[in-house]
Amino acid sequence: MVNIQKVAVIGCGFVGSTIAYTLMQKGTFSEMVLLDANQAKAEGEAMDISHGLPFAHAMEISAGTYEDIADAAVVIITAGANQKPGETRLDLVQKNSKIMKSIIGEIKRVKCEGILLVVSNPVDILTQVALEESGFPKERVIGSGTVLDTARLKYLISEKLDVDSRNVHAFIAGEHGDSELAVWSCANIYGIGLREFAKMKGFSDFEKEMDEIYHAVRDSAYEIIERKAATYYGIGMAAARIAEAIVRDSHTVMPVSVSLNGEYGLEGLCLSIPSIVGGKGAEQILEIGFSEDEMEKLKNSAEELKKVLGQIEK
Repeated sequence: MVNIQKVAVIGCGFVGSTIAYTLMQKGTFSEMVLLDANQAKAEGEAMDISHGLPFAHAMEISAGTYEDIADAAVVIITAGANQKPGETRLDLVQKNSKIMKSIIGEIKRVKCEGILLVVSNPVDILTQVALEESGFPKERVIGSGTVLDTARLKYLISEKLDVDSRNVHAFIAGEHGDSELAVWSCANIYGIGLREFAKMKGFSDFEKEMDEIYHAVRDSAYEIIERKAATYYGIGMAAARIAEAIVRDSHTVMPVSVSLNGEYGLEGLCLSIPSIVGGKGAEQILEIGFSEDEMEKLKNSAEELKKVLGQIEK
């Protein structure tokens, strides 16, 4: 039996503990279990976050073992080696794939029937590893994908055009990493095409700004890591938002990392694509009419990931 009000967070580093803290603030779940290879770290985080409960929502927060998460509705996996300055997300693949396989083995052992939300990087690769190792239906294994990249895109567009970021509708697709692409053909501000809106705001030609925004989004993690060694607030809020869409069964469209089976002419890998996220996980992958250039970039992104998948030690 799955307890829809229970969440587990595996990995209590900066990202995992920030996700746990954000979930406590949002009051999405009534029970949360934290796991870490360092049990004392998990216990310390559970204690620290619990002490804020009088200011938030009623919730039971504890450190536990895999046996304690067997009935969790959502299992958020953040465990893995951190990305170091100058290191790409794909450089992490060998060591983190081994960690992921070990975690999935434990999840299978306790017969957990919840939805797996992979946040560890490189997220598209590790989501594929989690899917293959678990044998779960593909809708039950999703990655945080480009949900954060999309938030960064919306924020930067809103700053450039001086408009509320909540009125910006645009997204990043493909790899969560260096080969990701901004789907400009779908970008709009409250239904007004991006370029048309930019003209309304006094830009005669917005192409240069679009290119600058894309590169700023793509390189955001590197810029942040260079300054403070890690990124965790943005991804903490992004992962909590995905978990909320699952537990509230809100059917929210998000560019999560999902297993492709012919969509966009791609298969055999997980890639970040707008999908409907609800109580069953990634309930539907949306095939959107990308431009020819965007489709080419998406396929190139897929090829880059396939090369890496082929290098993973079995």
